[in-house]
Amino acid sequence: MDLAPATQQELVDIIGASAADGAPLGLYGHGTKRDWGRSVSFARQVTLRGFSGIVDYAPAELVLTAGAGTPLAEIEQALAAEGQHLAFEPPDLGPLFGHGGNQATIGGVLATNLSGSRRPFVGAARDFFLGFSGVNGRGEVVKAGGKVVKNVTGYDLPKLIAGSFGTLIAMTEITVKVVPAPETSCSAVLDDISPDAANAYMTQALGSTADPSGAAYLPDRQLIFRLEGSGPSVAYRLQVLKDQLLRDVRVLAEAPSRELWREIRDLAPLKVQNGEITWLLSAPPVAFSGDICKLADHLPGFRYLVDWGGGRIWLSHGLTAFDQAVRAVHSLLGQGGHATLVKAPADWRQSDQVFSPDVPVALLQKVRAAFDPLRLFNRGRLHPDL
Repeated sequence: MDLAPATQQELVDIIGASAADGAPLGLYGHGTKRDWGRSVSFARQVTLRGFSGIVDYAPAELVLTAGAGTPLAEIEQALAAEGQHLAFEPPDLGPLFGHGGNQATIGGVLATNLSGSRRPFVGAARDFFLGFSGVNGRGEVVKAGGKVVKNVTGYDLPKLIAGSFGTLIAMTEITVKVVPAPETSCSAVLDDISPDAANAYMTQALGSTADPSGAAYLPDRQLIFRLEGSGPSVAYRLQVLKDQLLRDVRVLAEAPSRELWREIRDLAPLKVQNGEITWLLSAPPVAFSGDICKLADHLPGFRYLVDWGGGRIWLSHGLTAFDQAVRAVHSLLGQGGHATLVKAPADWRQSDQVFSPDVPVALLQKVRAAFDPLRLFNRGRLHPDL
């Protein structure tokens, strides 16, 4: 049975007992991203979902504090009621891993540094992570950061914890910066666009005064640009975009535009099936119009979704296409960037392909020794020696 502490002291006791007998712990919230990364070695599993609920929310201060196990949907609902949102647009990847939607927690989002389509334009999840409370691998309570932006001084530990996949701290409470939501938005849709043309259009639009807050290329050859802001600003920038592209543009009004970008955020257009492989690639924007496109043209079931104006590519394919995908990924990495094998059978996630290029093990071992010297938390998730 999984251990479910309801108080920080209970968590301290659990970690202290594990430190005494050297038993590694698997940490998770609602478990929607538990299968992301290498398979974890553990003797006991600890769910942090008991640390749930909004602790403090000051709309005027643009700051929210919540338990690490608080569902992301609960936080988004509270923010929407005040006309605010999480600017980094965190995806809900529960359905990708076979879970229901709206189960992801704010702690899991920050532990994976998971950001959505606005990331190149506003910053990543770690840039909005102001502070946390938690317990380290020695069973000591750790607090870092602050509840207002100006209090974040000295060692900015939240940025270190973001993206550590639960290997440094068992977080119990987090504080994030929130921002006003856009007054309105729309999307410009271009149909039946080739990959090379999509890359050229995105380069053109992102360097212009159209100032889109999203640029994505979907598996059905649709190119999407999102415009957000005040009504007059959006209308003006939409016309700028039309004048630049010099071709037919289909415009989605605010409601359908928001729904489309929610789907893009959560990878719905990729239509990942049970048993399929999924990769996450960060690469130069021109990369997707090379080997990735060739594979999609020649391998049945090989699909890709491009986000971040070409800087992020999600790939999905069947098991039989794995070797071809690995070759394409390595070719892409030769141009710069990195790749993560996000979804695959458990034994495949023990391979050297999970994080490419490999993580800087010697450096991360020193960091881990400062927080979790016995390697109790999520052992092996990032690397066999971490």
